[in-house]
Amino acid sequence: MASKKPYSFSASVNHMVDRAFKVLDIDPGVANDIKACSAVLQVKFPVNIKGKIEVFTGWRATHSTHRLPSKGGIRYAPIVDQDEVEALAALMTYKCAIVDVPFGGSKGGLLIDPRNYTRDELQLITRRFTRELVRKGFLSPATNVPAPDVGTGEREMAWIMDTYKHLHPEDIDYQGCVTGKPVHHGGIRGRTEATGRGVVYALREFFRHPADMKSAGLSGGLEDKRIVIQGLGNVGYHAAKLLQEEDKALIIAIIERDGALVNDAGFSIEHVRQYMNEHDGCIKGFPDAVYSENGNKALEMTCDILIPAAMESVITADNAEKIKTRLICEAANGPVTFEADEILNKRGITILPDAYANAGGVTVSYFEWIRNLSHIRFGRMERRYDEIRGRHVISAIESLTGREVPDWLEAEIVRGADELDLVRSGLDDTMRLAYQQISEAKNSNKKIRDFRTAAYVLAVSKISRSYQVIGVY
Repeated sequence: MASKKPYSFSASVNHMVDRAFKVLDIDPGVANDIKACSAVLQVKFPVNIKGKIEVFTGWRATHSTHRLPSKGGIRYAPIVDQDEVEALAALMTYKCAIVDVPFGGSKGGLLIDPRNYTRDELQLITRRFTRELVRKGFLSPATNVPAPDVGTGEREMAWIMDTYKHLHPEDIDYQGCVTGKPVHHGGIRGRTEATGRGVVYALREFFRHPADMKSAGLSGGLEDKRIVIQGLGNVGYHAAKLLQEEDKALIIAIIERDGALVNDAGFSIEHVRQYMNEHDGCIKGFPDAVYSENGNKALEMTCDILIPAAMESVITADNAEKIKTRLICEAANGPVTFEADEILNKRGITILPDAYANAGGVTVSYFEWIRNLSHIRFGRMERRYDEIRGRHVISAIESLTGREVPDWLEAEIVRGADELDLVRSGLDDTMRLAYQQISEAKNSNKKIRDFRTAAYVLAVSKISRSYQVIGVY
């Protein structure tokens, strides 16, 4: 008998969120409205590349406008299609609601392999794509704000911003049309690392909840926990580096596009990344590790925590039964399919869902957007004032005790928070509070069996309440 055809990415997301609708007993019409993608733009545009006209196809999906602007990255990849863009836009809607970021959900994609083009060619393509989005109402500081994603980064965001500025020179808030920009062009410190750092903050909060750890068969803290990470791109690199250097976890396997590295004693993530930078992004040949060409097989290694941090649909019905971990933390969007999620739940494997775990990027994008609209960097007005108050505290302590405060302690008390301190503080607070709400929802409702459903229950409750307040229903 032929095996059942797997669900598409967007259908997989919808089936997962259907569990939340069932728990909340929401009217089917309301549920269908919340799930529906509000608008999808497909554009085809020509660009002259090396004397030849190439036609490129791109999409921008707006899933929800219950909050404005709609927010979501733009990815450049050779496998982008409309279904993927719609699914990612839906995830952004739920993600923003879960972490209380007042945005709707959106996502964009360009069908292109950026490795096949020079910097100048990519700039031409990006600027033309931007013009298409702006002219059709799918990019502005007030309605739709992109960010980096797979295949894009600060450079592409700077090109997008500059193109928008020239199309709308009267808009004094033009820097807010996109986030993830270079710091010297309106970006914010801490944005590049934000998604990976958010993953780490999510894991740290999980390990502060003994009951949740116990249900996952884990104890203690992150120190010495054996971790397998799939994808050492921007998200995976920062998450793995922090876990290894600050939390003393053991990264025992790294999976990349050309295979996997295994070392039971753990890796120095920085050394692996340096090696990749010197070898065209490949890990093969890295010393002091066992290399395997079959990278996906490493997903099935025995470990405490598995972190898929690359692309969607890497854990499917085909390998879900073989996964040997206690906790999966979804650093990527949609790494576990609906069918695999059902299998893993039945096996008792705990999953911190993507809609929560990788929300660090959009959280810090929110901070950047606010910074752009306010036209002032965080900490500028209060930093020196805080330093003066700190010196008064030091003087009071020394006056009362008759002893000098140690230099290291004085430096900590006196130092005022700069922008990076405030960004990290805000991200940590956001991830902690969101986890606490998810955990409370899961543990207080017998109908909710897993963290993903709990997260979607929170998101759907907030979105439906928003619509009810404005009289949509």
